[in-house]
Amino acid sequence: MSMQDANGFMNGEATMTCHRKEETSLGPAAEGEEEKVGKKQEIVWRNVILMALLHMGAVYALFLIPKAHLFTLIWAYVCFLLSALGVTAGAHRLWSHRSYKAKLPLRIFLAVVNSMAFQNDIFEWSRDHRVHHKFSETDADPHNARRGFFFSHIGWLFVRKHREVIEKGRKLDYSDLLEDPVVMFQRKHYKISVVLMCFVVPTLVPWYFWRESLWNSYFLASILRYTISLNVAWLVNSAAHMYGNRPYDKNINPRQNTFVSFGAIGEGFHNYHHTFPFDYSASELGLKFNPTTWFIDFMFWLGLVTDRKQTPKEMVEARKERTGDGSL
Repeated sequence: MSMQDANGFMNGEATMTCHRKEETSLGPAAEGEEEKVGKKQEIVWRNVILMALLHMGAVYALFLIPKAHLFTLIWAYVCFLLSALGVTAGAHRLWSHRSYKAKLPLRIFLAVVNSMAFQNDIFEWSRDHRVHHKFSETDADPHNARRGFFFSHIGWLFVRKHREVIEKGRKLDYSDLLEDPVVMFQRKHYKISVVLMCFVVPTLVPWYFWRESLWNSYFLASILRYTISLNVAWLVNSAAHMYGNRPYDKNINPRQNTFVSFGAIGEGFHNYHHTFPFDYSASELGLKFNPTTWFIDFMFWLGLVTDRKQTPKEMVEARKERTGDGSL
């Protein structure tokens, strides 16, 4: 099942100039993509049907919880955290924004758990995320929040990409992604890695180790966990662009949303992130719930992370004073 032809199940959010030829700047997935985009955004019925079935399966899975082994529920949550790190620490902070450097073992681990997330391969996720930042809340933004909560949350996946997303996206530079062997290996083998990491491994572990039924394992550790992880990630595109305060820049829509941060393991400090997109913490350092930052810091302590980019405190304070809404 190729999700690339239909924009994928989920894409994400560096303003760079294009130094590569235009025909290669968007990479292999974008070839011919403009032919799919008409004057009106065509509904992708395959995505609509698949998403409906996925959410129906997740609702059914809720009724299986009382009959499931406690370890199965714990395992499902572990898979949720691992897949979330593959997006937040991996596709987002490492590959989209290059906010820190990771050594090969960590890069491989993040690529593997990113496949567990099944939110499109690292290249495609990072590509669309850079476009989102560069052209935020315009027609060139893949999940333009100005089009409403539903569109920015899930509706953008039900239609072909707006022509502006394709055309403006060609102006950005993705050479670092195209030249990254881990990114390209995952992209080449993405389908099989998704089948294994998003569905097979989460299902087989409870069945093999504590004799959970395959039925419960599949619906709880795969379907329910996957559905929840998608919606939590989508809340960054929708709720974190609409609800909350703007202490760093009141002139942009992204907000500080603590509720989203709890679900998205630290990605809800969105006003800060859009103001200082290359800060590895994606939030002002301090007593904030940011497990992704804790993970990166732990990897730094292990010697697997270097060059963490941080925004100087005086710069943060000056920006709050100049453009903030006064809420902090």
